[in-house]
This record gives sequence, C-alpha cells and structure tokens, in this order.
Amino acid sequence: MMKSLASIASGDTIAGPLEESGAFTPMVVRMVEVGEQTGGLDEMLARIADFYDQEVDSALETLIAAIEPLMIIVLGVLVGGMIVAMYLPIFDMINAL
Repeated sequence: MMKSLASIASGDTIAGPLEESGAFTPMVVRMVEVGEQTGGLDEMLARIADFYDQEVDSALETLIAAIEPLMIIVLGVLVGGMIVAMYLPIFDMINAL
C-alpha cells in the first residue's frame, strides 16, 4: 500500500497501483479505472461500497441461517439435561422405596 501511495503521489492513476498491490479484486480495480476516466470516481467508490455492503449482508444472513438450528439444538440439549437432572433423583427415591 505504501508503494501505491508513493505512485499516486507521483501522478500515476489510482487503478494501476491498486492492481499491482493484489489487495483488490479485478472488479474494484476496473470500477476505479472507469471512475477515473469518466470523472465519476466518487460515484464508483460509492457503488463499490454498496456492493460490498450487500455482500456482507448476504454473508451474515447465510451465517445466521446456519447458526440458528445449531443454537436450537444446543438449547434443547441444555433444557433436556436440566429436566433429567431434576427428575433423576426423584426416580431414584421412588425405586429405593
């Protein structure tokens, strides 16, 4: 990133150093490049941000959908364990009579 900063400070485009760094996807680099060429860099960066916001939301929804059944199972096991722990001594006393 420091090389990118130095390259941009020397007058190069933003897209070139971003592509060389390898830290950004080709889609992001191309969108930055188009934004530079058209003079709408701020709009393209906003679109990139919106795209990644949607991607994060989608990933979170998928994660929550996967975790929800696991949490139900864990809570069911805990409640079942408490019920067994409560009633087992009662059954032992009945069997002792």
